[in-house]
Amino acid sequence: MKRASAKRVGERIAARSAAPEAAPAGPPVAIDIAVLVPCYNEERSVGKVVQDFQAALPDATVYVYDNNSSDGTAEIARAAGAQVFHEPHQGKGYVVRRMFTDIDADVYVLVDGDATYDAPSARKMIDRLLTERLDMVVAARVDREVAAYRAGHRAGNRLLTGFVANTFGNVFTDILSGYRVFSRRFVKSFPVLSGGFEIETELTIHALELDLPVGEIETPYYARLEGSASKLNTWRDGFRILFTIVNLYRAERPLPFFSGIAVALAAISVGLAVPVFITFVETGLVPRLPTAVLSTGLMLLAFLAFSVGMVLDTVTRGRREAKLFAYLAQRAPGQNRRRSAPERGKR
Repeated sequence: MKRASAKRVGERIAARSAAPEAAPAGPPVAIDIAVLVPCYNEERSVGKVVQDFQAALPDATVYVYDNNSSDGTAEIARAAGAQVFHEPHQGKGYVVRRMFTDIDADVYVLVDGDATYDAPSARKMIDRLLTERLDMVVAARVDREVAAYRAGHRAGNRLLTGFVANTFGNVFTDILSGYRVFSRRFVKSFPVLSGGFEIETELTIHALELDLPVGEIETPYYARLEGSASKLNTWRDGFRILFTIVNLYRAERPLPFFSGIAVALAAISVGLAVPVFITFVETGLVPRLPTAVLSTGLMLLAFLAFSVGMVLDTVTRGRREAKLFAYLAQRAPGQNRRRSAPERGKR
């Protein structure tokens, strides 16, 4: 009897192992798409932007954040069907920070409110984001009209894009594009620090620094509507963007940054010290004592700069790890949300 009972138990265990119970499939989860439109005095174009993206992405929610506009931007956006909010801190970076903080979605489409970007391209950008499980897809602008891309802006963009490519990696051809699609894990782990138009540069360098999966798609770029003016100043904002790149390079690449300073100081020190040393060898005297002191001081500063680079490099590695932990804490693009307890209980 004991052997028969043991045999039956063994058969039941083998049957369960051979045909495990299938896990209940959860219901399909729709993708929440948020279209984020930062605006400042865009009453001429914001209505068209809202309508175009509603037509291109009928299941998406369009959010317009008004940044202290003095015209009817907010009213026109609301009448067009967008959800309108206000951000009192002046600057596109502040608006993007508020948007990323407030809005909860699976996919985010960031676009300017000047009606220069192609709304139908958003579907292609989102499809690539989800299919390839990317975290950011940038729209590389291909101008369709002569007036769309001013010569100064084009030259500045090429210069800054080349600088970023040589410093952080050659991935993008248009780092200043204001038309991008993001995953949730990018948005919710990105620490927005800039306050102005340099936000696009910060977004790009953040992705390159962490080696995030990103892509780029060429999209049409059109001229502004008649009566609409660009808020971007070529020289002022160009220098701000360049300063942001240099500052981010110092923060993210401290060892090569301060090593370069150390090498320059050491070279000047050696250049000053050589004549003093030759005179000392020939005469046994140091007639130019101030030069000798200056040379010694510069060499000490060179060693100090190199030491600072070494220390900050260790700190930067810790910061990068913290960013990656925040990034990995979010779900991947295209990954369904975990079902709630009541849903898991349904059979």
